[in-house]
Amino acid sequence: MMHTVLDTDLRFGVVFAGSDGASDVGCVGEVVKHERLADDRFFLICKGQERFRVARIVRNKPYLVAAVQWLEDRPPAETPSPGEDAEALAVEVEALMRDVIRIANRLNGKPEKEVGDLRRGLFPTPFSFYVGNTFEGAPREQQALLELEDTAARLRRERDTLRNTLNYLTAASAVKDVFPSSPSSG
Repeated sequence: MMHTVLDTDLRFGVVFAGSDGASDVGCVGEVVKHERLADDRFFLICKGQERFRVARIVRNKPYLVAAVQWLEDRPPAETPSPGEDAEALAVEVEALMRDVIRIANRLNGKPEKEVGDLRRGLFPTPFSFYVGNTFEGAPREQQALLELEDTAARLRRERDTLRNTLNYLTAASAVKDVFPSSPSSG
């Protein structure tokens, strides 16, 4: 498959597959950089692109090929209440991310420094995908975020996850302050 991808447009579909099977929503990965290894495997750096829903499997071998429907976020069905529009949520999510990074750095013994502009000029929709991408180690949560077709709903879920993370890290930091680790005696 990688030979075909590298010889054509450098794009391929990625779907999450867990113990309960493969998801029907995935995204296009574009190869940004690649290195062929001695055993014919590849080291890849890819960038996520458009989302899709698998409409039907076209071919199973030598690798899966599917017909897909492209997904885009839909506008909210009703006018959001104050502070719940995508822009306000993006601002709140960015602030929570800053706090999480700051406390996580403190817990890991890294020097506290000002966290820069996390949005980097991104509008709420691409920012919401950037935030979901930072939830490494939580593939099911990342998949749930990928499947949401409403930017504000995605940002609300990210806000809730970041609030829970911040609460956990704040508690861990308080415990560390009360019970600092003692120097090794060995």
